[in-house]
This record gives sequence, C-alpha cells and structure tokens, in this order.
Amino acid sequence: MILLFVYGTLKRGGRNHRQLSGPTFVATGRTVPGYRLFDLGDFPGMVSFPSAPEGVEGEVWSIADAAVLRLDDFEGVAQGLYRREPVALLPPFAGQTVHAYLYPHGVEGRRDLGSIWNG
Repeated sequence: MILLFVYGTLKRGGRNHRQLSGPTFVATGRTVPGYRLFDLGDFPGMVSFPSAPEGVEGEVWSIADAAVLRLDDFEGVAQGLYRREPVALLPPFAGQTVHAYLYPHGVEGRRDLGSIWNG
C-alpha cells in the first residue's frame, strides 16, 4: 500500500476517479509551498514551482500496489507524461511518504490554476 495525493480528475467526483480502483480515502491534504497547478487542457498538472506560497490542495488515498501500477499506466508514466514521486505535505501528513503525479514538462503559456483545481 502507498499513500497517493490526487489533485485533479482522480479526486472524488472527478471524471477519472474510478481509475483509483478500490482505494481507501484517508483525508484531504495540502502540499507544502512550492507546488502549483497548471491547465493542461482537460486536466491539471502539478509542477514544482519554488515561488508558490500556498501549495496544492487535494486528497490523500491509500492505494494497493497493483492499483498503483495501473494508475502509472493511466497517467502515462512510461511515456513521460507524468512522473510519480514523493511530495511533502503539511500536517497531519508531514514526514510521511506520500506520492503524487507531477507534470515534468514546461508550463510556459499554460494557464496558472493556483492551488486548487475545480474541473
């Protein structure tokens, strides 16, 4: 099992939430400052953004290892669309290993969505 931080279409009520496949909702959460959301069309991308003062708001889920591999495929990890990596969250998750899908490409010209995606 891993803890996964989701911030876009995988959140409860999101159009891709069903992709989580049997997870357990843990709580809402927020990253430490230094992350930002950008509009990638039909979905957001979270990027490392050192000057971002607020961090990103999302949900933390406990996910089975097999489901993580399916999510990696869905998120295009092998193709380089996203990278799954540990991110730092504020309490009560401070110091815990929590993963998220980060967009590893430039965001120049993309609309800045701030800290919350309401798609």
